[in-house]
Amino acid sequence: MKQFIKSFCVAAVAVGISASASAGNITVKGSDTLLILAQKWAENYMGSHADVKISVTGGGTGTGFAALQNQTTDLCDASRKAKAAEIANCIKAFNARPTEYKVALDGLSVYVNPESPLKELTVAQVGDIFTGKTKNWKEVGGPDAPITLYSRENSSGTYEFFKEHVLKGHDFAASAQTMPGTAAIVQAVLKDKYGIGYGGAAYGGGTKQLSIKKDDTSPAIDPTENNVESGTYPIWRYLYVYVNPALDKGDIAAYLNWIRSDDGQKYVKEVGYFPLPKNLRN
Repeated sequence: MKQFIKSFCVAAVAVGISASASAGNITVKGSDTLLILAQKWAENYMGSHADVKISVTGGGTGTGFAALQNQTTDLCDASRKAKAAEIANCIKAFNARPTEYKVALDGLSVYVNPESPLKELTVAQVGDIFTGKTKNWKEVGGPDAPITLYSRENSSGTYEFFKEHVLKGHDFAASAQTMPGTAAIVQAVLKDKYGIGYGGAAYGGGTKQLSIKKDDTSPAIDPTENNVESGTYPIWRYLYVYVNPALDKGDIAAYLNWIRSDDGQKYVKEVGYFPLPKNLRN
């Protein structure tokens, strides 16, 4: 029964819960990229803090920021930095800029089917594929077959990060199939030998994660911990948690401190992302 209650608290939808929730109850909403890590943190923290209940849901980074400014979540998980408009909305809602915490590192990966002979692409080649400029695998050294694109929904922080840093602001091809989460992208690519998708490093199990070159003259780099932490992998990012500063006290502050501590950061690697550098931890 206790295990059922814990599982329910992790998966519960944080609907109508005020950000001034009673002591010991913490709601988390936002990035689907962070979802598996946020659930892992919540489960382990509740395991050693019986008086704290943590509810975790995804929905996308944009959804998390909307809930934060509507004060229906305590913490917003984000796979990108807050936009100026989101910060302005928070200031309008609770008269303060939300506090930003870096909580992990991610090498945003490009997934292809394990049967694909392709091993590497440049950032520009990936951009051309997802904007629809490149439509056949033979144009980038693959087989003579049309490329099938799998992408995230536009409420996703990963979608926006990829559009900004890989597509250079250009729109995704109209043929790109929108998937409800990174796990769905991975499943689609595993079933489609001509498919390609993108997402957090923690989700790529079973797929082939391509090595990425910054440009034609650069070496191909794998999304490993050392390469992401050093910044040599071209598509890396921080993952974030945002909070109303008025709530950053008591149980919420203690939880945020634990997430960023050595104890909390060990779960980052366990899930498949990369821990914060030592100088960014508590």
